[in-house]
Amino acid sequence: MTWTADQPIVKIFDVHKSFGKTEVLKGVSMDVAAGEVVCIIGPSGSGKSTLLRCINALAVIDQGSVQVEGQEVHDPDLDQLALRRKVGMVFQQYNLFPHKTALQNVMMAPLHVLGEKRGDVEARARELMRKVRLAGKENHYPGELSGGQQQRVAIARSLAMRPDIMLFDEVTAALDPETVKEVLVTIRDLALEGMTCILVTHEMGFAREVADHVYFTDHGVIVEHGPPEILFSQPQDPRTKEFLSHVL
Repeated sequence: MTWTADQPIVKIFDVHKSFGKTEVLKGVSMDVAAGEVVCIIGPSGSGKSTLLRCINALAVIDQGSVQVEGQEVHDPDLDQLALRRKVGMVFQQYNLFPHKTALQNVMMAPLHVLGEKRGDVEARARELMRKVRLAGKENHYPGELSGGQQQRVAIARSLAMRPDIMLFDEVTAALDPETVKEVLVTIRDLALEGMTCILVTHEMGFAREVADHVYFTDHGVIVEHGPPEILFSQPQDPRTKEFLSHVL
């Protein structure tokens, strides 16, 4: 199948996923357009993070379809490296190599996975460090950086693979309140540049500000979705209203 820009860059249809006897996703469907910012909100355990992991094949679905740029993600013949290049993911935990500097962490995948030239990789890594507002921190080790700084290094590391889509899984959940903003500003900048972003977040103000579309999930289903200005101010489903009454 050939993907064209007028089609959804991510197309999720009737996805089911269970862990043992626990059904985590119960027929989730969602389309994401190129350049769109989508936020997924909902209570803990509602399947949000699992859905993200299904998009880049970190979790294998039991039923349904996940397509990225027209390619079925769960096709056994899929080139996993090609998928990793298209879809970057940043997790709640930074997962940086503690014995490598910030710059070395950003450079590792293009060097060792893609086999690119060191000079080109270093130049791009330094530019990405500037992009995430960490110029001057290139030679610092993760242990010398704040949580917010480490998370921005993790974002730069993911961007080093030049993905078309970025997935963010509760990336501010482990941060101190004063460092949350610097990470959100970095993500906002990416969104403004036209990067397709799918975020699982509990930052409702941020979702209202940057999202083109917000999905509310509960118990493994999408309960309600719509533009943030409508979903946050005029929710229709009682479950959405109850959830928002606790977090807004």
